[in-house]
Amino acid sequence: MRGSGDSHHGRVPNMSSPTSNNYSDREQAEAVRQLYQGLEHVVLFMPLLPLVLVGGLWGHIDRGRLLVWCATSILVTVLYYILVRKYHAARPDAMQAGRWGRRLTWAALADGLVWGTAGMFFYVPDALPQQLILLALIIGIPAASVFSTSWWPMTQYANAFSSVGLTIVGLAAQGTSAHVGLAIGLAVYLLILVQITRQAHGAARETIALRFENLDLIEQLRHEKQLAENADLAKSKFLAAASHDLRQPLHALGLFIAALNERIHRPETRGLMGNINCCVVALEGLFNALLDISKLDAGVVYPQVRNVSLALMFEQLVAEYAPQAEAKGLEWHAPGIAPVVLTDPVLLERILRNLISNAIRYTTRGEVRLTCNVVGNEVCLEVSDTGIGIPVQSQHEVFREFVQLHNPERDRTKGLGLGLAIVQRTAQLLGHRLEMHSTPGVGTSFRLFLPAGDPTAVNTDPSGEAQLLAPESRERLVLVIDDEMDVRLAMTTLLESWGYVAAAFASAEEALATLKRIPDAIIADYRLREERTGVEAIAAIQAHFGAEIPALLVTGDTSIERIRQAKDSGFSFLHKPIAPAKLRSFLRTVCPR
Repeated sequence: MRGSGDSHHGRVPNMSSPTSNNYSDREQAEAVRQLYQGLEHVVLFMPLLPLVLVGGLWGHIDRGRLLVWCATSILVTVLYYILVRKYHAARPDAMQAGRWGRRLTWAALADGLVWGTAGMFFYVPDALPQQLILLALIIGIPAASVFSTSWWPMTQYANAFSSVGLTIVGLAAQGTSAHVGLAIGLAVYLLILVQITRQAHGAARETIALRFENLDLIEQLRHEKQLAENADLAKSKFLAAASHDLRQPLHALGLFIAALNERIHRPETRGLMGNINCCVVALEGLFNALLDISKLDAGVVYPQVRNVSLALMFEQLVAEYAPQAEAKGLEWHAPGIAPVVLTDPVLLERILRNLISNAIRYTTRGEVRLTCNVVGNEVCLEVSDTGIGIPVQSQHEVFREFVQLHNPERDRTKGLGLGLAIVQRTAQLLGHRLEMHSTPGVGTSFRLFLPAGDPTAVNTDPSGEAQLLAPESRERLVLVIDDEMDVRLAMTTLLESWGYVAAAFASAEEALATLKRIPDAIIADYRLREERTGVEAIAAIQAHFGAEIPALLVTGDTSIERIRQAKDSGFSFLHKPIAPAKLRSFLRTVCPR
């Protein structure tokens, strides 16, 4: 057989015998594939070799015999070509590969017999150039195909033993000592060729074995990686799914503390309640951070990108953080412009709050800046400080969960180390480029690049804005629908401490069976028993009384689908654990007492 083949790198034990391929099924399939691939590269050039021989012997051998031999050799080449085409068309599996290897072995044997016939009958005793051409082709063809046939050495043995072996017989038949010596030399060459083929086959098997070893290792690593990712995702999904149940007791605790604080008048007791409330606030902050990172990891956060004016967001951030900065003796600088950007306003505000909180927390002197610049089609929001800075070697670490470079004692007042992890993942989710520049002892700046928006597409409808109304004197009835007894009790206690009449029930049916008057407001948990929702409960109560009653949905769910359904209901919406101040603001808006 004639040709050259591909090679890989590898290692396996030596083959047991020169005539055994010693492959596993998939290795055998790969060996046959390499064999046919090598043949495919040279099969179209193979007819040139018999033409060279016919040209060299023309005039020295009977032309009719030469032409018949040449036609036979070309027919064998056509057989090679047909086998290559049929092999690629069949795409044989591992179990069929050996059959295709044996077919090529028979073709190689036929090719060797054709060339061996030339060695026996076309040897011209007194014409040295013609002898050299004949012997060079017969010796050179198997020598040149050692590496391409090393994948399946039986093709080499079939071709070489038949072509060189018949030539040895022809030379020995000449009877002279010179021809016998030449025949012996060819026999030695044949043995050397066998040894070289064996070594080449060992290298080929090593290549194939290592290739599959690497593939198996890659697959194993991929499997282990998938298991680790699935475990991490399962943890995140568990936290996200269990968020509703986890938030309930914390939500009730916050309500009880707020209600109790309304009833305490002694200064020393109020101080104690203040400390308890600080602990609850810290617990809520850490808890919410853990749930935020779990929602991002679980892939249940879907941004709602739209044209957003930054004016109101900047006002809220300034109102909240300027006093905190001034309380630490820091200068506070707010943006001078408020452009329109394409973003999710809730997620963007979360990013900015994390960055500003960190800036104030880790800056003891100097200033904290929130700046805004329009650069071409982008808007750059920058939060910078003159704080302690971050060493260069640690600047990538700060985006990992629970990493706090300047909090070795794990002081909870310095956070949990999740803020920047949330910032980075939220920015990636929004597709906003985030850059950090920091110099130890000088300060840190975070730059967030957002696409500029269309000012004409901003929703300016003020219907959703809280409008504080003047209080009225009559008592207000607030209906609470929640399937958790602790939450009902806590909510009732808090509402009554604010001067409202509270009626709490586990379902709309219970409420309608008891109520004698239209409630002034409804506060309903989104997820109720028997797979019912607060939206359904509110709708049932409004339908019963035939009135549009102001309603607030409260939920501890983190399912993005449930949150979207709650928001799309048209009712006001708060997420547990809710701050009592936000609840009070809602009630003052819809039913001032």
